[in-house]
Amino acid sequence: MVVELGRLLEAGSTGMGETVIVLERRHGQRPGAVDGLTLPLTAEQRTSMRGRRTTLCGREVLLQLPRQGPLVPGDLLSDRQDSNLVRVMAAEERLLEVRAESPLKLLQAAYHLGNRHVALDLQPDRLLLLDDPVLAAMLVGRGLHVRPCKQAFQPEGGAYEGHHH
Repeated sequence: MVVELGRLLEAGSTGMGETVIVLERRHGQRPGAVDGLTLPLTAEQRTSMRGRRTTLCGREVLLQLPRQGPLVPGDLLSDRQDSNLVRVMAAEERLLEVRAESPLKLLQAAYHLGNRHVALDLQPDRLLLLDDPVLAAMLVGRGLHVRPCKQAFQPEGGAYEGHHH
């Protein structure tokens, strides 16, 4: 049974009549490229180049991409023959929006969250982070304004994101 399932996946079939699109190529950003399917991915999913995902219209795809850093919203992916184009988008996620009375307080919040290795989407007047009740309580305790929201999450990549050994 395991061998048979492996053959089905290699062939790109679900065994249920619909073919799974196996995405093996990354094309980066191509403005003006003809859009095909749209693939919403969370920030964490954009760092994983392997696994099953589902497009906006419910079509299953299988990622088998080269490891070249995280996917970026707007990136185009395709199968080996370039017959199926899929555009990556940032999926909405449950987040916390953090605002402060002053830029210094917001900077201090970013420092404390960074010290805990929390992924942050840094914006001029607010911080966004994944919803976490413990962190929310800590931030409220520091006098910050915290509210839940749901939107795309695009955290900073970190100092070594583009660095490869």
